[in-house]
This record gives sequence, structure tokens and C-alpha cells, in this order.
Amino acid sequence: MFGVYGEGGRRGAVAAGCAVAALVGLTGCGSGDNGKGGAGQSPAPSRAAATAAPADGLTEAQLTAVAFTDGEPAGALTASEYTLDGPLGDAYTADPAVCQPLVSLAGDVSDHDPVAQVQRKADKPEEMLGVTVDVTLRSYGDGEAAKVMASLDRAGRECAGGLTEERAVARARYEKVEPAALPAFVDEADEAKAYRFTVLDVKGKLKLYEYLTVLRSGSTTLAFRADILGTEDIGGVPEDVMAAQWRKFRAGQA
Repeated sequence: MFGVYGEGGRRGAVAAGCAVAALVGLTGCGSGDNGKGGAGQSPAPSRAAATAAPADGLTEAQLTAVAFTDGEPAGALTASEYTLDGPLGDAYTADPAVCQPLVSLAGDVSDHDPVAQVQRKADKPEEMLGVTVDVTLRSYGDGEAAKVMASLDRAGRECAGGLTEERAVARARYEKVEPAALPAFVDEADEAKAYRFTVLDVKGKLKLYEYLTVLRSGSTTLAFRADILGTEDIGGVPEDVMAAQWRKFRAGQA
């Protein structure tokens, strides 16, 4: 959640972003309907609570044990570890501040400081312009994970008309925030939120699309953010990636 921009996708390494921007003018170098409850809505409390994490949250070692490993298949993509800090850290803030959960939930810029977190990336390494999914597992102290979801819900409602993502040397304008379809296994989670972001390029002409899905199981959240270096709308976070990580997480909690 590497530098200012992160290691993958639109938030990827500056060199990669500039190479693409030269071709298609992307952001970075200048600087649903689903099932129960409707798209983007949380399911009712479910059996997930039976395997909820301890009140004090999972440790980093415990999160690592249930996260993707380097080279592990993640649906049709391949998981890898970030060589430095992952993207979406304290270099990303939102204006207005209420929109912060949509930009970054890192402890340094969020009202909710996790006990531990583990970040992975899922992509096709051979495809420079392919889909990238940032996968972040976070554990929280008693009650804090639910507060994270409440903050995310508020941000989704109050920031539907747009926001500005502030970075160390650049900014991005979110033109629109909309609910997106939730994964088919959503009833296994305690809560879930999904959003589609329409983001303008630095010239304010091209529209780029990103997706964010966050699931909560007890005191742990699993966040998936998907984007692509291009103007294609990928239609959502690849469900096979989310399902693979969710299955591994749940198996580790059994």
C-alpha cells in the first residue's frame, strides 16, 4: 500500500509509468449489481464470526502465514512480495480528509492504526500493461477493524462526487466514486465494501479506472486494489485473485 508511487499499476514505479505515459498520456509522470444487499454493500453478520481473530489482532507472523507467498498463483495472476515498502502508504492523503479510507488505510495517515500488516502484489510479470492487484492484510485491536469499515462506508457516501488524492510530488483527481459488485463469496465475510473510481489524468482529459474491495473477518481486513496502466475499464478486482487469498486466509483460521 515504494517511493512515492508504489511498485505496481498506476501507482507503480515512476520509470514504468513514464514509459507508458509517453505512449498513452497516463497519470503519474507530471508530478454492479451483485447478490445480497446490492453492489458495494456489506452482508449481514455470518459464520465468519465463528473463526474471528483474537481481540488483540493477528501478529505480522500470523498474517504472513495466511498471505500469498512469492511466486504463488493468485487466480490467473502471480503473487510477489514488494522489495521495498508496498504502495498506498503515508505518501497518499485525501482532500477532503473524510475521503482518506478510499486513498490509503496506512496507519500513518488513517485514524485506525493496525496491529500488523502484510502486503503483496498480484500481476503477470511479463505484461507491463496488465492488471495489477495490491493485496493488503491488516489486523487491528478489538473493535478497530469494524471502525475501519465504518470509515470506509462514510467515505464512499460522502465522496461520491469526487476527491483529490495528494502525493508527495503530484496529485490525482477522482472524478467519481461508485459502488462496485462484491465477490460471490461475500456472505462468508463479516463486512465488505467495493468501489469503482474514475480518475482523471494529469491533463484532465483521459479517464482511468481503479477498483477497491475490502473484506472484514473479525479483527482482520483484506484489501484488494486493482488498476491498469491504460484507459481500459477492467470491470472490477479480479475475483479469482480475491477468492484465492480469501481461501488461504480462511484455511489458516480454521
